[in-house]
Amino acid sequence: MMIADYPAKSTLMEEALKKIKVTRTTQSRVGEVDFNNLVFGKKYADHMLVADFDGKEWHNAQILPFGHISVSPSNAAWHYGQAIFEGIKAYKDQEGNPMIFRPHDNYNRFNISADRMGMPDVPEWLFIGGMSMLIDLDRDWVPSNEGCSFYLRPFMIAADEFIGVRPSDTYRFMIINSPSGPYFNKPIHLLVQDKYIRAFPGGVGYAKAAGNYGGTMQPTMQARKQGYDQILWVDGLEHKYLQECGTMNVFTIIGNTAITPDLTQGTILAGVTRASVMTLLEEMGLTVEERPISIEEVVAAYEAGTLREVFGTGTASSVAYVEKLDYKDKSIRLDTTKYEVGAEVIRRLDAIRTGKVEDVRGWNFQVPAIL
Repeated sequence: MMIADYPAKSTLMEEALKKIKVTRTTQSRVGEVDFNNLVFGKKYADHMLVADFDGKEWHNAQILPFGHISVSPSNAAWHYGQAIFEGIKAYKDQEGNPMIFRPHDNYNRFNISADRMGMPDVPEWLFIGGMSMLIDLDRDWVPSNEGCSFYLRPFMIAADEFIGVRPSDTYRFMIINSPSGPYFNKPIHLLVQDKYIRAFPGGVGYAKAAGNYGGTMQPTMQARKQGYDQILWVDGLEHKYLQECGTMNVFTIIGNTAITPDLTQGTILAGVTRASVMTLLEEMGLTVEERPISIEEVVAAYEAGTLREVFGTGTASSVAYVEKLDYKDKSIRLDTTKYEVGAEVIRRLDAIRTGKVEDVRGWNFQVPAIL
């Protein structure tokens, strides 16, 4: 298939093909993968993309066999935390062709994170074009099993070999790929955490910075020892307004209204799945509100019998039902077998991502067969 068949992508892909060198693996490992028993984030495809920023421009862009990279122990990323990433998924349509779900939204968010962390923008030809080339090369790794996907992890780290507190001059950008099963395979249990705080206004909560996740590890370990899957974080000022979970945005369905925390404080991630679900909920006839919502409001709705559902949304987790939600001496128990809103959201989202229905919003980016 020629690039000319994709006029909207032709310039982008032609630039990527011209600038990105491709070295194919001599022996694929795809035969080692049991696609009927995929777990999340355990297996990696044959190839990866690597590019370097020299302080002025991106160069040395290449796709090469997946493997270890050599990094100096004085690398600035290890010491000062200049590291960002994204999570994106690709699926096969009904004809078996790979499609990336809303990659430009992740591309824009990646560069927002880069700006906040004092890092350079990544150009579109490298992020979108390079990702498309990588998927095209590893298209046999894209699963078609229900509930599975091809998870893409673009990331950037500081590359200066210098110990000193300043922004790095040089950076490395990479993309690795992973055929993955569901992140959660059952309804989840959440602990509302009001002692430790994930983010404050003016901080980096809205950026997909590695440190945002590193700082949550110890409290999450404590929560898991108590039988919870993740923490539902609250705000750092009043310790009562819902923020997000470790890997997800959160939605509550109260009556016929879907409520999700707003983005105005800059403390939570502007999730791509979150935005998609908001659109679908409105199309389903629900009122969608982006606003502060306190844990007390959620508990009150539960006690009044109007709290219908709670679920998380994210690229990795997709839509995850919440079965149990605990806050201090309050405990919310929900029968997820009766979730009608969440079930319909999942059905519609999966139908769009796998090409079962027409993509009227242009969310899917079809990967051209060009390599």
